[in-house]
Amino acid sequence: MSTVAVPSREELVQRVSDIAPVLRANIEWSTEHRRLHEETVKALTDAGMFRMRIPQRYGGYESDARTMVDVADAIAQIDGSAAWVVACHWVASWGVGLFPDEVQAEVFDDPDAQVCTTIGPGTAIAVPADGGVVVNGEWPCISGALSSRYQQVAAVVLDPAGEPYPVMSPVRLSELEIRDDWHTTGLRSSGSVGVIAKDLFIPQERLLPAPAVVGAQSASKLNADVAMYRAPLISMGSAATVGVATGIAKAIRDAFLERLPGRKVTYTLYPSMAEAPVTHLRIAEAVMKVDEAEFHAHRLADVVDRKCASGDAWSMLERGRVRGDEGAAVRLANEAADILAANSGGSSAYLRVPIQRFVNDLRTFSLHAMLIPDVNAEVYGRVLCGQEPNTYYI
Repeated sequence: MSTVAVPSREELVQRVSDIAPVLRANIEWSTEHRRLHEETVKALTDAGMFRMRIPQRYGGYESDARTMVDVADAIAQIDGSAAWVVACHWVASWGVGLFPDEVQAEVFDDPDAQVCTTIGPGTAIAVPADGGVVVNGEWPCISGALSSRYQQVAAVVLDPAGEPYPVMSPVRLSELEIRDDWHTTGLRSSGSVGVIAKDLFIPQERLLPAPAVVGAQSASKLNADVAMYRAPLISMGSAATVGVATGIAKAIRDAFLERLPGRKVTYTLYPSMAEAPVTHLRIAEAVMKVDEAEFHAHRLADVVDRKCASGDAWSMLERGRVRGDEGAAVRLANEAADILAANSGGSSAYLRVPIQRFVNDLRTFSLHAMLIPDVNAEVYGRVLCGQEPNTYYI
């Protein structure tokens, strides 16, 4: 068992504040080069951000869901891309903890090494081979791949003796090829490149059925009593990522308020924008939406933490509400962003004005298939109506 001291939620949030100057100093470079600057990655690493969902015996912190929300929120208030990469690592490293202990020991031999992931197979096809499978195909949008040592991949096994079935496995990034195709309007610094497998051999002992991973059916003996593994992958992933939305929304709020003093309502007689009633109405509405988004994020995390602590079985209603809460948080964050962006004036279009970067990051974040508000609301609504959720990702 590792003797690494586990920091509290408050300490981890304070660590984000401590490294904020480094993160801010490298935002422009990271945006231009479409990946996180090495100094940003090092600062996040030294602050322990990549240890939060790694088992304690490997030097990890086993941080709870509420801590993930608050830490992701704090990072996203500075750099949305950095927060997204960290959140994706939490999902990936947690997933590795479901694999046999000897596989974990290899991946986590350095608890600061990053892991990236995908939960979908992309175009990857696996063909049975002696002792394992051979994978060919591609996975798009692998956030953090450029600074990760391992990627948790997914593929569909085409077994001539049976039906196709999906599997997952952690593999070294050095065994994969990178497609430098991340040219986007938002989350530009996340380095979410495409990754390609060509005749990649994966031993059988490193494979798990994808439904087992999604359902948190662990093959690990040493993690059997670890509380953070008592949640389904999607519920855990929701807790890992929702803080990115609330944090970016807060950054937009703060950027708007920072620019407010001295600004005028052009072509009107108001001496300042801060005196115009329309500004009062809009800022109040936007800030309340940010507050409401945070409510949903914290309620989501509290459900995950309560269920993990008790070990009680998850009901479909609880799983559905977690997805509903994340969808609501993302929707409210975007609604707040739209109000504030629409009232930021023509000067906000300049790249030197941070609000445009935060707005673009939030919009890009919200396009992720697991984060689209209407889809999440439909899943929750189906469960509320006694219907099947129409997805395995719940």
